[in-house]
Amino acid sequence: MIPIGMNCSFFSNHARQDRRFPWMDVAGSDSFHVMSKANGRNDLQFGKSSLDETDARILTALDADSRLSMRELASVVGMSAPSVSERVRRLEGAGIIRGFTLDVDTRAIGYQIRAMVRIRPLPGKLHLVEKLIQDRPEFIECDKITGDDPFLARLVVRSIEQMDDVLEALSEHAVTSTAVIKGTSVKKRLPPL
Repeated sequence: MIPIGMNCSFFSNHARQDRRFPWMDVAGSDSFHVMSKANGRNDLQFGKSSLDETDARILTALDADSRLSMRELASVVGMSAPSVSERVRRLEGAGIIRGFTLDVDTRAIGYQIRAMVRIRPLPGKLHLVEKLIQDRPEFIECDKITGDDPFLARLVVRSIEQMDDVLEALSEHAVTSTAVIKGTSVKKRLPPL
């Protein structure tokens, strides 16, 4: 387990020269600082599973490049491929790794407009609105949130007219507030491990 506040050294010469792993210092002072504490204990927790230094290195490496082969991942974390493979299977089994995803730039495939839509269903329409959101492929993500608007959805469309059509389909069942996304300051990333 990683005690909180302890610096952990990594021992992979291969990864020190690989730009995909920014947490590896080329000069050799490759360490990270554990910045979180769960349940008052001095180790990282996820549900019933504890993360140790090796798990944290595996997650960080896969977050940087989820296409790494087990052999490449083993080289990065300083273990054998079978050991790393078993660790990855354990992390998957514990629900920590839920999948290895594809990150598509929706603008590159013609969806030039991205927006965040706050959605407030009219009284008695919550489940209907949730189903409408799920059935519209232009909504690529939707979270249930607290506050007046129970849904916050990410919408991608090819044109303003298409956005109007999508929002119009919700208008008799919900009130919406839409903000067009100009850019992304922080891309999806791992929290501190």
